[in-house]
Amino acid sequence: MGTQPDSLPRPATPAGREGLAAFLAHPERAVVALDFDGTLADIVDDPEQARAHPGAVPAIAALAPRVASVVVITGRPAGVAVRYGGFAGVPGLEHLVVLGHYGAERWDAVTGTVQAAPEHPGVAAVRAELPGFLDRAGAWRGTWIEEKGRAVAVHTRRADDPQAAFDALRGPLADLAADHGLVLEPGRMVLELRPPGVDKGVALTEYVRETGARTVVYAGDDLGDLPAFTAVEKLRSDGVPGLLVCSGSDEVTEVARRADLQVPGPAGVAGFLSALAAA
Repeated sequence: MGTQPDSLPRPATPAGREGLAAFLAHPERAVVALDFDGTLADIVDDPEQARAHPGAVPAIAALAPRVASVVVITGRPAGVAVRYGGFAGVPGLEHLVVLGHYGAERWDAVTGTVQAAPEHPGVAAVRAELPGFLDRAGAWRGTWIEEKGRAVAVHTRRADDPQAAFDALRGPLADLAADHGLVLEPGRMVLELRPPGVDKGVALTEYVRETGARTVVYAGDDLGDLPAFTAVEKLRSDGVPGLLVCSGSDEVTEVARRADLQVPGPAGVAGFLSALAAA
């Protein structure tokens, strides 16, 4: 499989080193899957202001023609991720795929269109109830609701004590989600209520099956990325090498513990993707 170029960081685990070696030996057989917020874009107080790191799109565009596929898997609506990422019309990204809402939506650069499954009725019910729910819980100050189309999220990052607000709301919001047939997905100072049966692990596994990839690289930073980590670990057990990359964060230590390689946030992800392309 050859030797690893000096410009690439060395994975800390044997499985990660095997995954990187398999990628370098046959990049044309590899899928590179990437989370958006916290991985390609820095976390910001207002998610509507999130944009891809300046180095991210050039790095992906350099890498994409050398691999089987690059796919962005995000909890955001696919079209929003495309806009905030600046992915449309970029040379080198003619075959990029964005799976939004954990795979419920799909944008293909080839067509420039979004395909979507029907909306779960529980999302509309929760959307209507949340403002009064937060008010009755005494959690209106510093918390706010993000409308995500096929999901609804409550952010606590602006609260006086973001972690205390997060902890206080987690149980009640889980109950509210269950009442409407939804699930609660905790993240970095955000609690998302969304339909069951869809997550990044399901989306990634189906996409790998679709492409026939024989190596997988996945980069993420948050609790919502752990199902994708589990999917890569399952693929490894089935003989498909994989590399798990953590976009470093002190807020979600479990991702770092399970990763083969940790890089310093979106700037580090962009640097790693550039190094992969050069290698």
